[in-house]
Amino acid sequence: MIFTLSSSQLNNKLGLLSKVILSKNRLPILDSVLFDIVGNQLTITASDGENTLKTTMPLDNADENARLALNMETLTNAVRELPDQPLTFEVDMDNYSVLLKYSNGKFNFTAQDGQEYPETKELGDNKEEYSIPSETLLTCISRSLFAAAPDGPTSLRPVMTGVFFQCKEDAMAIVTTDCHNLVRNRITNFEGKAGTEFIVPHKPSALLKAMLGKNEENVKIYTDGRSAMFEFDDNKLICRLIEGHYPNYEAVIPKNNESKLTINRKVLLSTLRRVLPFASESSQLLRLSLKEGQLVVSAEDLDFSVSARESLLCAYEGMPMDIGFRGSTLVDTLNNMECEEVILKLADPSRPGLFLADDDPEGENLLILVMPMMLNN
Repeated sequence: MIFTLSSSQLNNKLGLLSKVILSKNRLPILDSVLFDIVGNQLTITASDGENTLKTTMPLDNADENARLALNMETLTNAVRELPDQPLTFEVDMDNYSVLLKYSNGKFNFTAQDGQEYPETKELGDNKEEYSIPSETLLTCISRSLFAAAPDGPTSLRPVMTGVFFQCKEDAMAIVTTDCHNLVRNRITNFEGKAGTEFIVPHKPSALLKAMLGKNEENVKIYTDGRSAMFEFDDNKLICRLIEGHYPNYEAVIPKNNESKLTINRKVLLSTLRRVLPFASESSQLLRLSLKEGQLVVSAEDLDFSVSARESLLCAYEGMPMDIGFRGSTLVDTLNNMECEEVILKLADPSRPGLFLADDDPEGENLLILVMPMMLNN
């Protein structure tokens, strides 16, 4: 069989698909991508056994339908450095030998029978459907992942390594927490049935962050309680969900933080970055001293006899207070907010602080909870 496609389009697709494939797969054929040709359309599939990404692209021509698996590393090495031009694949379907021809050269390699590639399990008939603007979903996932618990075999609570989706009557909540920090996004510009909850693992969440575009197109989300499928542009991402019950995150969000700091986010972020290198490397403790009209950020490392202190003008309503936070957490928090002015609501030095944006887009609400650290007076 013979088919022709664009080298630049193929390169772009392989760049996305490569993020799915593991360096060591339990099935050797998962080192490959599946080419499924029907008419003049090519569907390319990559999978690690838990997550599957399907993407489609047009072919310039194809003389028959076919299904074959091509080694990802071999294919990427062959086309990565080629300028934009037509690529012609000539495949002997009897022995799966491949001749790839381009303007001034050719490659020879071997494919595998595509029928040996694992079939993607379809979602059940009881699946629920949701629709969210691509930019909204991208924003929510991007600013949430830093607060998810580290993924890995030593994780004590796997449910906290993922991103929690909770669909209610009035809003959808997208939440992450590692017990020290919590990010809650509430969005009202979604379509779908209330009452569904599901936890998307870290890897497919990171894939969505890398793939979603900042546009007004909607992302279709389907879930049957065991798996979820995200459909957008020419892509379908199918992943297995994390089983278990997510902790009651609403119970830990304080309702009576009356003291309120309002300050320019970028100014505060710059100060934190200057002061943080002078904090203890192990604790990264920063002291925030608050009183009317003034915020003082300070740090010290007694082991090396270094310290730093910087004073900022701010709007503060509440009793004077000294409170400690882990510096890297504060930097991550502010980095993942896009507002001009940030609001920090506090109760006392032993209770969580709430970071809020003063100008949330319509239909969105962001809350980031940060646990304080004990100060050594």
